[in-house]
Amino acid sequence: MPRATNGPASRKRRNRWLMKAKGFRGSRSKLYRYAKDAVFKAQTWAYRDRKNRKRTFRALWIQRINAAVRSQGLTYSRFIEGLKAAGIELDRKVLADLAVSDASAITALVEKAQGALNNKVKASA
Repeated sequence: MPRATNGPASRKRRNRWLMKAKGFRGSRSKLYRYAKDAVFKAQTWAYRDRKNRKRTFRALWIQRINAAVRSQGLTYSRFIEGLKAAGIELDRKVLADLAVSDASAITALVEKAQGALNNKVKASA
């Protein structure tokens, strides 16, 4: 009598890895051993890049805001400082969207920031 090796559960476990590797090229999608390694590595990179995506988008937003604000004669850092002084709490994602889609809104925000910076200088002097 052959020994029971829990065949159905083992096959199910292996097939789970193979299903995750669907779409990979060559043996990485066909052979259990290589598929498991490929999926493990892919999941590691996916975890890392979910963190990096946030970093990358923030950098993109800052570039867009900076470009829009410099055309108005103000630097990014002074603009953000002016917004904080004016009590305007818009995040960088919204500011970047305004920079791309609504130039008049950015102009108005720059004027507010400039006014707040000027008041800040007068108050400290």
